[in-house]
Amino acid sequence: VQLAESGGGLVQAGGSLRLSCEASGFPADDVAIGWFRRAPGKEREAVSCITGRDGKTYYADSVKGRFTISSDNAKNTMYLQMNNLKPDDTAIYYCAVDFRPFYMATIVLGRTNDSNGMDYWGKGTVVIVSS
Repeated sequence: VQLAESGGGLVQAGGSLRLSCEASGFPADDVAIGWFRRAPGKEREAVSCITGRDGKTYYADSVKGRFTISSDNAKNTMYLQMNNLKPDDTAIYYCAVDFRPFYMATIVLGRTNDSNGMDYWGKGTVVIVSS
């Protein structure tokens, strides 16, 4: 499994960014793929994910209505469109894959506290939102 994030950068509050995660080496139907982030001095938290079996999307309350996750299977790429960014969104954003298709969703929804327990991780991309 290989995961490679891109698209991070510096943006002003209220602005937008689109993160990309090129993913390969696993069957799309048997996994969940998603985004996590670690802000300075804080624990890693789940942001959003897609479950491969049904394409259903999940969002943390902190980003609901502002972030949109999507995937392009033909390009083996997942995206995170981030709108109306806030300084609190400043973090390293990680792409992750887990072979328990719905376990990641329970973490994103806050029902399970295991934001470091995914099977595979990318190296991360930095997002900085200035006020």
